Amino acid sequence: MADIFEGIFGQPRVREFLRACVSSDKVSHAYLFCGPAGSNKTQAAFAFARAILCSGNPCSDCEGCASESCAQIARKTHPDVHYFAPEGAQGYVVDQIRELVADTSLAPIKANRKVYIIDRVDLLGTAAANAFLKTLEEPPSDVVLVLLGRTRESVLPTIVSRCQVVPFRHIPASEAAGILVQNTGCTLPEASIAIEACGGSITKAAAFLRSKERSQFRQKVVFALASLARADDLDVLDYAADIVLASKAPLDEVRREQDRMMEERAEFLNKAALKTLETRNKRMLSQASFEFLHQATSIARSWLRDVAMVCSGAEDLAINVDCLDAVRDCAGRTQLARVCEAYARVSDADSAISYNVSPQVSIEAMLFEIREVLYAERRCR
Repeated sequence: MADIFEGIFGQPRVREFLRACVSSDKVSHAYLFCGPAGSNKTQAAFAFARAILCSGNPCSDCEGCASESCAQIARKTHPDVHYFAPEGAQGYVVDQIRELVADTSLAPIKANRKVYIIDRVDLLGTAAANAFLKTLEEPPSDVVLVLLGRTRESVLPTIVSRCQVVPFRHIPASEAAGILVQNTGCTLPEASIAIEACGGSITKAAAFLRSKERSQFRQKVVFALASLARADDLDVLDYAADIVLASKAPLDEVRREQDRMMEERAEFLNKAALKTLETRNKRMLSQASFEFLHQATSIARSWLRDVAMVCSGAEDLAINVDCLDAVRDCAGRTQLARVCEAYARVSDADSAISYNVSPQVSIEAMLFEIREVLYAERRCR
């Protein structure tokens, strides 16, 4: 049987540490996984949950596992594994944490323990943290808390002091692409494009490669970027509308996953609990929508990076090789300093999306600013 922890790509020390925790039966009550975006913290958290809750020997496919716990956790439908992500524009809202705290006091539904995976605890404000501290310090004996944050320093000291800290290393893009090739069978150029489009996350890049909708979404963004030099204002508005519409297509995958989750949990939960889960699913769907819009900015930054490479005479370092002619065309119409400025404007657009600015307005503003910065002089002639 394959080791369940082998799926934690690029983190050999983390794999060994988590194996040791489980094999020695020395699982702590709270962990803080710290590492940059794309370092596989979420994947590791779910693998850890599977290892903790599996009734047999944890494995990657769970053949012969009578409880099917591992398979349910892999599908994110296990009733005793709970995942939380910020639902507010600025981070966690206090009601989210109160809901989590209340749930920890309930007995497990199916397993002998419960695991709570709490993402982006670096966005846990003081009020929300205060509502959580007592539970984090002394959770019920059947609860394991796994917190995920970008850096140790960005997490409140009162949170850090109550957890066992597990550091995750940055995985270079070239290494991440190689891991993706090895585990999906894609080509190296395909892997590099997916890694760039997904902000360096191997897990998200693998999902990107499996999804026709996500590939089509990228094509919409790239087409808009390649067309800006010749676009009038109405064209830009149309491009933005197409991108926002295309960003909604991958949400069908999320909805299908949520429907399956609701169906599998229906036998375990009462009506009130199902209603709470339904409300949480709506919030998660909204978060997923913003994630795909952030992906548009990642794709734009990747494309502009390639333009900068061509402007600098380093075309062989370009990532988006499937649209290299368009990249060359853009590079021939602008200057390196302008490309760098456009890149900064895209980062501004990404921040605007995070602050719940209208998706349509954010994408429109991004495209207009890229066009203005890259081609201002030519448009004035």
